[in-house]
Amino acid sequence: MSRTTFFEVEVLDAMTKEQLCFLDKVDPHSTIGDIKSLFYKSYPQWYPARQALRLDTKGKSLRDDEILQNLPVGTTAIMYFKDLGPQLRWTTVFFAEYIGALITYLLFFFRVPYIYSHAYALSSSPHPVVTLACVCHTFHYMKRLMETIFVHRFSHGTMPLRTIVKNCAYYWGFSAWLAYYINHPLYTPPSYGELQVKFALFTFAMCEVGNLSIHMSLSNLRVDGVRVRRFPMPTKNPFTWLFFFVSCPNYTYEVGVWLSFTVMTQCLPVAIYTLFGFIQMTIWAKGKHRTYTREFKDYPSVRMAIIPLIL
Repeated sequence: MSRTTFFEVEVLDAMTKEQLCFLDKVDPHSTIGDIKSLFYKSYPQWYPARQALRLDTKGKSLRDDEILQNLPVGTTAIMYFKDLGPQLRWTTVFFAEYIGALITYLLFFFRVPYIYSHAYALSSSPHPVVTLACVCHTFHYMKRLMETIFVHRFSHGTMPLRTIVKNCAYYWGFSAWLAYYINHPLYTPPSYGELQVKFALFTFAMCEVGNLSIHMSLSNLRVDGVRVRRFPMPTKNPFTWLFFFVSCPNYTYEVGVWLSFTVMTQCLPVAIYTLFGFIQMTIWAKGKHRTYTREFKDYPSVRMAIIPLIL
């Protein structure tokens, strides 16, 4: 019967190289998450989500699911600790972003006093497209909230507290900018009238269904909150067939949602918001695409990051 060889783990401050903690007789099958929990017992002010452990002071942070004995270390491992600062759960961040954007838009739609001229306070627009735009915007963020509760599974449970300020400023600020012009008393409807609005509404609805379908497909890659190491594939749901061509069809559909909203409202601020969103989602999609191609040797070569055959 073989004896278990236990590890010793020395945790140093990444800045000063000062020893913070020495863990003796650590099970070789322990994960980085387990080590963070042990470190937390010595330093209660640094809860696990606030910790970053690295094998080098400037190296990449170790994932919580990495196993100690699989790391390129001997039986005495040296790890460097960095304080990530106060953390918030992703669900909290998403709630703040989406609820804020939702309420901000509605304030302009109902024309609460002091937003526009006093003569228009609590009035409504005579153009049906304005009401339809409000319904679509509200539906979009209500869908996001429901997905946050029932669909999304987060590989990283938290994010830095400071990030919520930047994210909320982005969502709330753009929501206010869009709403100000769409609900303005001087707003003019789209050039091609009802035909343009109906076409945009149909595209909007299809992209929303497609986006939800992809999110559900990605959620099914996780079992009991743990992601299975495989890349997403198309299913019997036709909306997932976009996986044949791109790595991140959820972003493709999201861009489609905002493009259709731009056509529906024919509003320049919406187009600018769509452009900024497309740039950011392209960065995320290309990063995810690189990860897939690096991790899976059999990854389909025909797939692009976000736009079929192009990008």
